[in-house]
Amino acid sequence: MSTVEPPAETLADVVLVDYGLGNLRSATRGLERAGASVEITDDPDAFAAADGVVLPGVGAFREGMENAGPLRGALTDHAEAGRPLFGICLGMQMLLTSSEEADHEGEGDVTGLDLIPGTNVRFDVDRKVPHMGWNELRVRREHPLVEGVADEHAYFVHSYYAAPNDPDAVVATAAHGVDFPAVIANDAGNVFGTQFHPEKSGETGLRILRNFVEYCAER
Repeated sequence: MSTVEPPAETLADVVLVDYGLGNLRSATRGLERAGASVEITDDPDAFAAADGVVLPGVGAFREGMENAGPLRGALTDHAEAGRPLFGICLGMQMLLTSSEEADHEGEGDVTGLDLIPGTNVRFDVDRKVPHMGWNELRVRREHPLVEGVADEHAYFVHSYYAAPNDPDAVVATAAHGVDFPAVIANDAGNVFGTQFHPEKSGETGLRILRNFVEYCAER
């Protein structure tokens, strides 16, 4: 992959959702390098003024959904209006309907945003969990987020992975005992997520963040 050059000017205004569980500093730096003006906020009124919204996340599914609960309606409205919504790691898992994580922890059912129908399942393989470190991406279909990305490596930290109801929701995969979705997107293409952390994935991650920022600018 060629080096992603910083843009000469800001390409898009992006909101980074602050609900208490995101890597806000590194995500902000990555998005700014990709050409975005970034506002970190938990104010849902800011979503409407932004070109795109990023839902970051590190931690447990239940805690993520509880913390983001006051923002559920605004996030859903943003997505259903056809505007870009990008979930990262836990943020991607929150785009789905449910997760086995709550049951595994004895905490009962927790409902996700249900923007990409499906569930998150725990790795059930003879491999170390959590899956942590660099892994190769395999692009399975076209989507603006992976334009210019071809079988490169990204940085993962997770114990659960997305299992969308619709196989066509899978944009790219990686392998850890099983092939699992590394990038997913809804039918309309405006709601998408990465299981890996693009802000920690070097030039590959920066290319994906630039693709997101350019997608936001074009909407």
